[in-house]
This record gives sequence, C-alpha cells and structure tokens, in this order.
Amino acid sequence: MIKNKIHLAINMVNYNLKIIFANKFIYFMIAAVAFYLLVTAIMLFSEGTPGEEDIYSTLIFPGLLILFYPVIFNIQNDKDSRMLEIVFSIPNYRYKIYLLRFIISMLLLAVVLLFMTLFSVIAIIHVPIFYMVYQVMYPLLFLACLSFLFTTLVKNASGAAVIMVIIGLFFWIMAEPLAHSKWNIFLNPFNIPSDISYSIWKNIVFQNRVMLVTGSVISILWALINLQKREKFV
Repeated sequence: MIKNKIHLAINMVNYNLKIIFANKFIYFMIAAVAFYLLVTAIMLFSEGTPGEEDIYSTLIFPGLLILFYPVIFNIQNDKDSRMLEIVFSIPNYRYKIYLLRFIISMLLLAVVLLFMTLFSVIAIIHVPIFYMVYQVMYPLLFLACLSFLFTTLVKNASGAAVIMVIIGLFFWIMAEPLAHSKWNIFLNPFNIPSDISYSIWKNIVFQNRVMLVTGSVISILWALINLQKREKFV
C-alpha cells in the first residue's frame, strides 16, 4: 500500500513537472540564465570588487523570470488545453494540484538559484550559498504568491501578468527612496547602510521578512479560497 502511494506520488510529480516545463517556460529559463551570465561577466571583468550585496541583486531578476511563467500561467494553461473542466470537476482536487504545482515551481526556483550562487562563488566571490538563496527566496516567494493570487482574481494570465509588471515597475521606481526601508520588497539584507547601527538594521530586515512571509501566507490562502468559485474559471 505504501509502495503504491509512493509510486503514485512520483508519477503525479513527474506529470506536473512536464506541465510546468511545457510551452514557453523554457524561454523564460533561457532568458534568466542568459541575464545572469551577462551580469556575472560584467562583474567579473569590472574594475571594482563585487560584494555579497551585488550577488543578491544579481539573483533577483533571474529568479523573477523563472517563477513568472509557471505561477501566473498555472491555471491558464489548463484552460487553454481544455483540462480546466476536468480539474475543477473533482472535489478538492484543484487545491491539491495547483498547490502542488506551486510548491514544485518554488523548489525548482530554489535549486536553480543554488546552482547560480555556486557559480558565483566559483567565478566571482565567496558567499554563504544556502544563506544567500534563503534570503533571495523571501521576496521571490512573496511575489510568486501575489502573482498566483492575482491570477485567481483576474482569472486571466495576461491580465495578472500586466498587474505584476506594474507592481514591479512601481517598486523599481521607488528603489532608491525605499532602499533601506522595511517596506521595500527587494530589501537587500547584505547592503548594510553606513548611517544605521547593525542592530537596528537587523531589526529592519527581520520586520521586512516577517511582512513578506505574512503577505505570502495571506495571498496563497486567498488564492485557494478563490478557487472555490468554480464557475468563474470554466
């Protein structure tokens, strides 16, 4: 019995991995890797010495590209392939399947970021690999949960994508004013300001991470609740 359940779980993961990697995901992955290699090459041949804060910033944009497609187009792909009616017809299955795909996407993102960070250690500067990925995952997880929420609210992947781009542009424009603020989604914990004591900075980073985790939990739960409204999706 246990062996059959394990086999079934493996088959389900493999099936959903094929769905995640289907269609245009490979283009986002290629773009993420190309951007990362380009920035890494620039830092490698620049005169200045890159620091941990530079590696953190370098990982953010590739991470956004990797999570963008599988999270936002999660439901849309099922709708386009006419699988949405089947998914929603099985009681509670939609929660499991979409949550499973979301978790797989986040694990995949973490693995890719680990390899990128490892390459940075080899090519540029030594940084704590797992701690770096751990910190990068905070804003990426929040944006992934928020993207999934807007997908269930708008019920259209393209519309959700536009909203997330607008949000991203807003925080990009506000990057300098919010550079060291706890309200900055992309707060860089390795970029310690010179005019703030270390203890105060650690408290700002902690508050920022708590807010991101809280926002992530609220967003994912809200999205799962929205999935109850079956008639709005099919």
